[in-house]
Amino acid sequence: MSLRLLPVPDGLVGQRVDAALARMTGLSRSKVEALCAAGRIRIDGAPADKSYRLETGAMIEADLPDPRPEQPEPTPVHGLGILYEDADIVVVDKPAGVAAHPSVGWEGPDVLGALRAMQVRVATSGAAERQGIVSRLDVGTSGVMIVAKGEQAYSVLKRAFREHAVDKVYHALVQGHLDPSSGTIDAPIGRHPGREWKMAIVDGGRESITHYDVIEAMPRASLVEIHLETGRTHQIRVHMAAVGHPCVGDSTYGADPALTAQTGLKRQWLHATELTIAHPITGRRLTFHSDYPDDLAHALEVLRLP
Repeated sequence: MSLRLLPVPDGLVGQRVDAALARMTGLSRSKVEALCAAGRIRIDGAPADKSYRLETGAMIEADLPDPRPEQPEPTPVHGLGILYEDADIVVVDKPAGVAAHPSVGWEGPDVLGALRAMQVRVATSGAAERQGIVSRLDVGTSGVMIVAKGEQAYSVLKRAFREHAVDKVYHALVQGHLDPSSGTIDAPIGRHPGREWKMAIVDGGRESITHYDVIEAMPRASLVEIHLETGRTHQIRVHMAAVGHPCVGDSTYGADPALTAQTGLKRQWLHATELTIAHPITGRRLTFHSDYPDDLAHALEVLRLP
């Protein structure tokens, strides 16, 4: 643990100490709550309860966890497979519950740590903790993900993703029946104004465009194929919830808990099923596929029943 002295910014005056410290440090709110309960957060020398409202001019004394090492720790990850590898790229089949790279507040496994454990080198471009990462999947989203192994590959792939020259195909199992069965959702996404780790459709948000097609209708849900024109954080989850059809199992964005319990899901039903790229060095067109993992396949069979 490291002691840090943090003056309260004017923009956080009046906020609860747990919410404010989460924003200031990048720690999860639950982690800050645990630090408060342990007496490791003090305001002007006095222990602070998690619900304490910050005042102008106050000084926060916080015993915070030491930062994670800059380089990912080699950590074997059960269920993470390599779909393709050459001298320039590695394509993985990422399980749910695995982050793309280390980050403050995340203490679970990550793709880069898994690759280091497998002795797969990656590009050194990018921030130290996310070297080689050209596109990410949410922790709770499974499927195809590509990592650059060489510096030129990194540069070319980053540009391809930025210019929407990569075809990313997702399958989502959403509640109810979409009408129309094919369409486009064009709505800007930004940080939720009231919840730090949630996204929302907001005025002034970043342009976000999602194309969808229903590929199977079930009594209470629809299996949808989704093509992203943009790649915003939680884009599919936010857009599906915004039109009244959240991903099954997605408690963050309003999924029905009874339906979730029936399927046994512990995360949102969302899978990166296909990725098509031009190879960053040879230019050859490559397509990679990922099958549904067991938890998603089971939930799909449950909801196919009348």
